[in-house]
Amino acid sequence: MIRLSVGGGGEMLRSLALVVIVLCAAACTRIGPGTVRHDRFDYNAALADSWQEQILLNVVKLRYLDTPVFLDVASIVSGYTVESTLSAGGSIFNSDGIVPGVPDSSVTLGAQGKYTDRPTITYAPLTGPDFVKSLMTPLPPPAVLFLLQSGYAADFVFSIAVDSVNGLQNRRGAGARMHPADPQFYQVLDLLREIQASGAVEVNIKPTEDKQEAVFLVFQRREEIGENSRALRELLGLDPEATEFRVFYGGAARGGRQMAILTRSMMHIMIELASYVDVPERDLVEQRAAPAIAGGVDEKHRLIRIHSAAEEPADAFVAVPYHGHWFWIDDRDLVSKRTFTFLMLLFTLANQGPTQNLPLVTIPAG
Repeated sequence: MIRLSVGGGGEMLRSLALVVIVLCAAACTRIGPGTVRHDRFDYNAALADSWQEQILLNVVKLRYLDTPVFLDVASIVSGYTVESTLSAGGSIFNSDGIVPGVPDSSVTLGAQGKYTDRPTITYAPLTGPDFVKSLMTPLPPPAVLFLLQSGYAADFVFSIAVDSVNGLQNRRGAGARMHPADPQFYQVLDLLREIQASGAVEVNIKPTEDKQEAVFLVFQRREEIGENSRALRELLGLDPEATEFRVFYGGAARGGRQMAILTRSMMHIMIELASYVDVPERDLVEQRAAPAIAGGVDEKHRLIRIHSAAEEPADAFVAVPYHGHWFWIDDRDLVSKRTFTFLMLLFTLANQGPTQNLPLVTIPAG
């Protein structure tokens, strides 16, 4: 409630008219269109931050042999209400009669307003056989190869999403079969990256004799990649005269014109990234967290670095509290940020199943 006293008849009327106009204009203004700009971007940023924190938390939990849990934001309904009231009253006192410019006059104005922002957010736990299947099923080799076609570096994609190529093993930093990568595997990745940089490799889809679609990795004949191409064929046991090789899911090739790629599932990728978590030594000694591969990994082939400390970090790309410590990725670590962002993309790539009618939890926020 606002109350205003004004002296003088002319001044009183002008002030009253001004207040009435302002309050009426405010009451008539539509708030809906004006909320779109800040709501859309604010909610977008909040959802992105919470999704990143959820993924990092689940990676850390896997290192502690804890159960990863995923909760999706199914819908956001943001409702606004505006209420306003206006009252005005005036009185003039003059014992000598009504005279212009009377000295004894007063006016009282009153206004009330109410603004409410009450969004309703619906959460959906990601459970059920289809979601579990999307976590446990290896990524399709064609999808992995088309990431190369989209511009991602071959060595980067293969180091994260591929477990072996024609029998050459990638690193397994955690789980039941921990082992370092075969040296030849990293040589293959380096050669693929150099050939890719020259623009001499592409991914094609062609029909087979049984009218099924097959994916082929094609190497163009170019003099500048001749030595790299020969070295790659030798490492993978490929036909030195062939230029295209059919790609399929498997651990070993069935001939010199085929390339067997054993891809990883999202759960496998998360477990692998969990092996890079900087776990406090005490948690390892007390067997609260699972050990990682002895000797770690050299910096050139390190996929990610997840730090830990007792205090919340000051400059983090993403950070989460867990088990009495803070775990985070440094905002100045481009390699780790690239890997983590790529992990988010792979989740979208892996989630191709039908939409389920999942249980919903709706919470009014406000």
